[in-house]
Amino acid sequence: MPEKPPRIFLSPPHMCGREREYIGHVFDQNWIAPVGPHLTKFEQAFAERIGVAHAAAVASGTAALHLALRYLNLQPGDEVLCSTFTFCASANPIVYEKAIPVFIDSDAETWNMDPQLVEEELEQAHQRGRLPRAIVAVDILGQSADIAALRRVADRFAVPIIEDAAEALGATYNGKPVGASSWTSAFSFNGNKIITTSGGGMLCSNDQKLIEHTRFLATQAKDPGPIYHHSHIGYNYRLSNVLAAVGIGQLEVLDERVAARRRVAQYYQDTICKLPGISFMPEASFGISNRWLSVICVDPVAFGASCEDIRLALEEENIESRRAWLPLHKQPVFADCRVVGGQVAESIFECSLCLPSGSALELSDLERIVACVQRCGK
Repeated sequence: MPEKPPRIFLSPPHMCGREREYIGHVFDQNWIAPVGPHLTKFEQAFAERIGVAHAAAVASGTAALHLALRYLNLQPGDEVLCSTFTFCASANPIVYEKAIPVFIDSDAETWNMDPQLVEEELEQAHQRGRLPRAIVAVDILGQSADIAALRRVADRFAVPIIEDAAEALGATYNGKPVGASSWTSAFSFNGNKIITTSGGGMLCSNDQKLIEHTRFLATQAKDPGPIYHHSHIGYNYRLSNVLAAVGIGQLEVLDERVAARRRVAQYYQDTICKLPGISFMPEASFGISNRWLSVICVDPVAFGASCEDIRLALEEENIESRRAWLPLHKQPVFADCRVVGGQVAESIFECSLCLPSGSALELSDLERIVACVQRCGK
């Protein structure tokens, strides 16, 4: 039986080399504890990069979202609007707080939360006399949501926006870094993200009280003083000083990682997207995507194969690809939640496929991927 070619992963970690140096500093100084100088440095450098005043490093992007929602003191039965075309981690923290997600459809131009549907929902909620407590707007697949359009509506009804920017670090919105235009923004450093600390996340904001409260809750909510005294329920959510050292090294090469992923996306657009029936995820006019994942849309009639056919063919060649998110309103765990619209997100799911997008891909890897996709067509 012939040996399989090397595995091409969807979005693997890409180390720059200096991470090992910074970890060495941690060990030399014996700062292995959960907090330390590298954690502070990482938070400060990240806040400066995003263009906000404050940032708190935590255990995951999910933890960052959870702590932002926790700050709002949600009550059982409160509603929170959430993008439906996203990973479940965007909505799970809403349920942690015993609130109820209301899922909002995407717009076809950006695949992100549709501001028009948000406006209609808020107006109806206002008439019912019970507004949602927050909006979780996701920057999907590396592209910013239209935050200004969402804020015009949300600010009118005094509903805060929590921006789930887990996939969009390094992207821009109206000339500013993604994450700088909302009340607060949450980022992820999971192993498949554009930069990684193996696990971890960051909550960013100009709201100093929010970030101070986030750090307090993330370290088990210990009250000030020499004894262990707790007046709030806290969490073990703080990022470790060791992983923060990795993050410092990764953040230094963020621009290079974005440029590399955009080159990968452009290669696919110049090759695969010239085939009949294949198009690329649109890029909004108001920003620059980091192209965290390169996503093609497949018309099975025009191309001669479906996105699932392509996925299986790639897997046969030891190439990892992935279907885009199944909308949350179609997930069994959220079956009882309301959805506003939903058809756009469903149609995107049906036709889309995420291709390998790592920033360390070689030309030979890309040629192998493209050749496999080409063989699937008519």
